Amino acid sequence: MNKDCFIAESDFGSFIGAMLGATKVIGPVAKKTKFVFRELSSPGELRLDYDVTILPAKKAFFPQRQELVRFQGNAVESCIDPEDQVLFGVHFYEVKAIDMLDELFRAGHEDRNYLANREHTTIVASSIQNVSGRAFFASVGTDVKPKGHDAFLTKVFGGYVYEVLTDKGARLTAHGAFEPVTPAQLDEAKRVNDAAMTRCEEKLSHGAKEIATRVRAAFRKEELWNELSEDCFSCGTCNVVCPTCYCFDVQDAWNLDQVSGLRCRSWDGCLMEDFAQVSLGMGAKENFREERATRYRHRVMRKMTYLNEKLGGPACVGCGRCSVGCVPDIADPVKIVDKIMSA
Repeated sequence: MNKDCFIAESDFGSFIGAMLGATKVIGPVAKKTKFVFRELSSPGELRLDYDVTILPAKKAFFPQRQELVRFQGNAVESCIDPEDQVLFGVHFYEVKAIDMLDELFRAGHEDRNYLANREHTTIVASSIQNVSGRAFFASVGTDVKPKGHDAFLTKVFGGYVYEVLTDKGARLTAHGAFEPVTPAQLDEAKRVNDAAMTRCEEKLSHGAKEIATRVRAAFRKEELWNELSEDCFSCGTCNVVCPTCYCFDVQDAWNLDQVSGLRCRSWDGCLMEDFAQVSLGMGAKENFREERATRYRHRVMRKMTYLNEKLGGPACVGCGRCSVGCVPDIADPVKIVDKIMSA
């Protein structure tokens, strides 16, 4: 594994261009006034000054729609066909979300579709140059450290410090004119990343363990959940934009011969009205979370209590996407937690 290094601003575009010539690179790009992760076609598209992307980076290995298997009679063929790719410019809170998904998709029956894509991905995290106004990553899961990235890039004076964390991260340095990093540059990189943690406008007022306990204790406070969910559209936007949501629906698309077809999965969300609808047979069906308040409560319980107990940290990384995306503005975890803690 190579040592940490530095690349000058004047050489950075050539580094990205060389990577593009060798492999698929996904990074943050501008989409009008917002930002999205998508495959880069040129170095100039890369926007490391983004605040937050519309959709999370998880779509690089857990796409919104994914083909699982093809079938022909009794014959079944896997659709797993991963390609090597680099996910470049991911903020540290996004890495923490990916770490959670890695653990969840490895637990029990391993999800080979997710893991195949994940294992073929090199992740280069980057320093936060601009902070979203609804972000609160500095006050959530502070004892949980990101670990799933292969390198960390920090913007400093005159260029970038490139911290090598794995062999995969080290191999990327072959594409650029890297040079040894100086102690002064490493010190500056630390100051830059520490400073980003002070710029969040929103903040959780309590620690993860206390929040988990209080949220669980509020489970049967029906008036509270009715009040919190009163304006919810059940649109599922908060599910779709969340970097740690991983629920999906599986459907078979049959060809006209009624013998062959394709099994696919697509993102689903617990706020959707039909999420908990199940068949009882003979045309009957039941929805065990038919009420909007129970679906809203389930989402909060999952994020703040259930997965906290399972993973050792809240299933929320403070990106603020749900707050930004929610039309009636009732999905902000900071406001939700404050309401529950004062109930």
